[in-house]
Amino acid sequence: MLNLDNQDLHILRIMQADLRHSLEYIAQAVGLSSASVQRRLKRLRDNQVISAEVAVISPKAVGQLMSFIISVQLERDHINHLTEFKARIKNEPQIQQCYYVTGEADFILIVTATDMEDFQDFIHQLFYNDSNVRHYHTSVVMERTKASLNLPLQAHP
Repeated sequence: MLNLDNQDLHILRIMQADLRHSLEYIAQAVGLSSASVQRRLKRLRDNQVISAEVAVISPKAVGQLMSFIISVQLERDHINHLTEFKARIKNEPQIQQCYYVTGEADFILIVTATDMEDFQDFIHQLFYNDSNVRHYHTSVVMERTKASLNLPLQAHP
């Protein structure tokens, strides 16, 4: 794990909140020179502390009007079946997030769709054609109260 000081954490907090801030803005907010911030950002990127820099797109703006939370239980827990399922999930653009979990379900999926027909097509393609899927349960998202991948950033002793 990379040692992160308070200035690194401050830079990361600013970037998590809004990536559009200029280098000069970040430097002023953190109390460093632009060159120093640039070096720190390079180190954070090179060490995969910053693993991606992406645009957060409004689902509604691009016609993805519905979201679903799906718990999936597989038929068998053989490593090959898990690996195959994970590979299929990674290739599905409608799946925004996937978590391999403990408990009754094996996976929790966050899925987007344009409408119920689109979602039904997705379910048929992903689950009905996979004999390894024992059971799935779907919850329809009524409202996105919070959607974030931001992490709480605190200094470690």
